[in-house]
Amino acid sequence: MHAAAPGLPVAIVCGTPLHRLPQDLYIPPDALLVFLETFEGPLDLLLYLIRRQNLDILDIPIAAVTEQYMAYVELMRALRLDLAAEYLVMAALLAEIKSRMLLPRPAEVQDEEQDPRAELVRQLQEYERFKQAAVRLDELSRMERDVFAVQASAPSGFIRRPLPVIDVRDLLLALDGVLRRAELYAHHRVEREPLSVRERMTRILDHLGQRHLATLSELLDPHEGRAGVVVTILALLELIKEQVLELIQTTPFNPLQLRLRAGIP
Repeated sequence: MHAAAPGLPVAIVCGTPLHRLPQDLYIPPDALLVFLETFEGPLDLLLYLIRRQNLDILDIPIAAVTEQYMAYVELMRALRLDLAAEYLVMAALLAEIKSRMLLPRPAEVQDEEQDPRAELVRQLQEYERFKQAAVRLDELSRMERDVFAVQASAPSGFIRRPLPVIDVRDLLLALDGVLRRAELYAHHRVEREPLSVRERMTRILDHLGQRHLATLSELLDPHEGRAGVVVTILALLELIKEQVLELIQTTPFNPLQLRLRAGIP
């Protein structure tokens, strides 16, 4: 036993501090016995004995169960537990059923007479059903055990601010303001046109200035795709319209040719 710190009592009994252990202290040998299994009645005890050994409740071995029951009753007496009268009544009933089971009976009477264990089996089955129902009810949420009611009140000095009343016109005005602010961040991006008709006209004139004559297929670049073909055709039509180029074809079905007009440097 650990020694108490200086100035502190070893124990407090009925509010009186004790600074040293009494010399005549006696602890009985059975003072620390712990009784683990507790039952709510004789039927609960019988059901525990049957289920512990995985016995068939419809075919109870009365002799073995009676011996175990009586051993448990004797244990309660040894531990000085108060035995209820119903435990003793069940012990007497088990002894009666055991004696009836041991008595020899004629075959013709055995078929007609009811099994002495039938009433006890019926009581055990009914008790087990109610016990299982009680367990399922106990698993449900219970007020003040699993669920607690909560009430909250506003503290003193708390000001309740009413919500403003907004109609559709106010909402439309707010939306208009948002749209006006969004226009301030709008921008228009100007990009250089990748294919220019004016640039293509200059390229065609440079090409014909070196050769003076070219077929239409030479001026079209298939790698530029449809946009390149369209830009080239528009440039040729513009040059022909301004009478800078001539479109000629020597014989039917021959390739179309382009050349600079006379007098065009």
